[in-house]
Amino acid sequence: MKEKALYLGVLIPILILTLLLQIYKVEPFESFSLRFNDVNFDLQEKKPNPNIVFVAVDEPSVNEYGRWPWDREKLAKGIDALVQADVVLMDMIFSEPTTLGQDSILGESLSSLNASVCGFFLRNNATQDITDDELDILSDSSLDLLQSQIAQYSKPNFASAPFAEINILSILESCTMSGSFSTVRASDDKLRAYPISMYFQNLLYPSLGVQGLRLKLNEDIQRVDDYRVKIGEKEIPLNSEGLIRLNFYNEEQYKIVSFLDVAKGIIKPEYFKGKIVVLGITEVGAGDVVSTPIGSIPGPLLHYTFISNFLENHLIREPKNVTLYLIVFMVLLPFLLIFVFKKILHRAAVNISVYLLLYVYIRYLFVEQMIYIDLFYPLISLFLSLVAVEAVAFNIQEKSSKFMRGAFSSYLSGDLLDQLIANPDALSLGGESKELSILFSDIRGFTTISESMDPVSLINLLNRYFTPMTNSVLENGGMLDKYIGDAVMAFFNAPVNIKKHADASCTTALEMIQRLEILNVELEKENINAIKIGIGINTAEVVVGNMGSDSRFNYTVIGDGVNLASRVEGLTKNYGVDILITEFTVAKISEEFIYREIEPVKVKGKEEAVLLYQLMKNDDESKTIKELYDKALSVYKSDKLEEAQMLFSSLVDKYDDNPSKFFLKNIKDGQLWGIHKMTTK
Repeated sequence: MKEKALYLGVLIPILILTLLLQIYKVEPFESFSLRFNDVNFDLQEKKPNPNIVFVAVDEPSVNEYGRWPWDREKLAKGIDALVQADVVLMDMIFSEPTTLGQDSILGESLSSLNASVCGFFLRNNATQDITDDELDILSDSSLDLLQSQIAQYSKPNFASAPFAEINILSILESCTMSGSFSTVRASDDKLRAYPISMYFQNLLYPSLGVQGLRLKLNEDIQRVDDYRVKIGEKEIPLNSEGLIRLNFYNEEQYKIVSFLDVAKGIIKPEYFKGKIVVLGITEVGAGDVVSTPIGSIPGPLLHYTFISNFLENHLIREPKNVTLYLIVFMVLLPFLLIFVFKKILHRAAVNISVYLLLYVYIRYLFVEQMIYIDLFYPLISLFLSLVAVEAVAFNIQEKSSKFMRGAFSSYLSGDLLDQLIANPDALSLGGESKELSILFSDIRGFTTISESMDPVSLINLLNRYFTPMTNSVLENGGMLDKYIGDAVMAFFNAPVNIKKHADASCTTALEMIQRLEILNVELEKENINAIKIGIGINTAEVVVGNMGSDSRFNYTVIGDGVNLASRVEGLTKNYGVDILITEFTVAKISEEFIYREIEPVKVKGKEEAVLLYQLMKNDDESKTIKELYDKALSVYKSDKLEEAQMLFSSLVDKYDDNPSKFFLKNIKDGQLWGIHKMTTK
């Protein structure tokens, strides 16, 4: 317990530290985290929606028409070629008037489109005086339904801006709708997320991409819950700031055409039929180039990416609190492995392997299911925890080795002691709860034997008996707990771990009977009565460890599971069998053993019944007896007493089968199958 407290004393601060770093996005760790997870976009090969096109005012266009901004009739010429597009998103702003004729030409071109969304900026500083008429037209583009739903529930949260830069009145009137193309940068100054909407003058306005989808799908955006909205039946997951993480494509996969090719008719208007078009600027010095996880890209591609994510079901989902759970797991992992692996190299390999497997699986979740989980903070927590735990473990191991050699040499076999020294992590000083298989054996009629022999002969007989019994225990990896008069108590899976401890205990019991038969042959030659024993085995979670006083202690086991094993041993004489095992042991042993069901028993002092089984030799006769017995027992369970009596009688006549004798007596007494309550120990 002191060791665990020592480990926890260093792990709890690490856990608190890493949780705080993640929750409060502390720099520079948050920037490292974002960049660490950018590999997601390098791993995937998703393609954007084919019905989205970015028409770029690029270098060839500027070379042809001159520096931006152009006369608006030049821009109108290209827009006229987009009349067959479903929606045109204008990632540019016309906040200042030119000539009436120029503004009118552009307005007429926008009006001729099937649907258009004109962009506007939301700012923290005033750059334009907006008239009431302009605000009135702009308000027609607000998200009334979503805002009313949020007013009722208070979430999702969306950012707000006190000022805006919008299009002039004639352009506003010509556009179908308006949408914000303001963005929000991450802590490392990269654009990773897309704002669904933002507040301006107490009205909620959609982003350019959301407005485009509303027009394309003829569906409004609605609230689902505090972290989800939907357009039509498709949901958009949001973070606490009302942003959706963008799922970027490889830049060469975006469909980009030159405005010059559109204006000159090289790309025909039919090409845009049924498509969503984003019209923006890429020319250096005129357009906005933004830094993203896939590198620097034109700003209009942010809207392109969001719309494609939505239409192609590529929206990234971020499960709540999963990263926090992973941090806790990674902090605890080195601590847990201390009790499983004895060598530091093994523990380090498992720690690294677990993280790598988790890394691969979570990257797979992103590529296949668009699930984003941060793996940076779990890595920090694993590294810090591993270093701290191994430092504590080294200190404990040094003290433990000295303690074990002095403490265990008096009651542990040499082989087991060597294993224990080589594997000190298998021992928990003090007490611990652990699953063990406990074995009790006892000589039947020992009082009669002792009364017929003098003390010296009796001691000699017991020594001859205990030697092969003890060897059977130790050779199968068990620990001899104690001799209790003529009884032997042993347990398996402590202090040295045994993977198949139930198998080891059953093998020990069968070997004890086999060696006893050999001993009895020798005793018969000496005219000494044969020794008969009963063996009981139970597998249970018990308390094992050093128990006693500060000056004198013993490594032993206690618990109900130990008491049950002792009681089961005592029941062997009731059924006339050598070995009884409980249902809990049966559940743990492998198929190589042969056993048969006896009956459920309530032992003295226990309220719940335990199903008992006889462990049998693995030979042909045992298999035959088991087959006939199982049939007889099944008939008896069905309350067919006459048929059961006939079958059990056949077993008694042919094999002198003691359990069959037991059930024949029950049948003669008219006792049906059921729980047998024992009134004696």
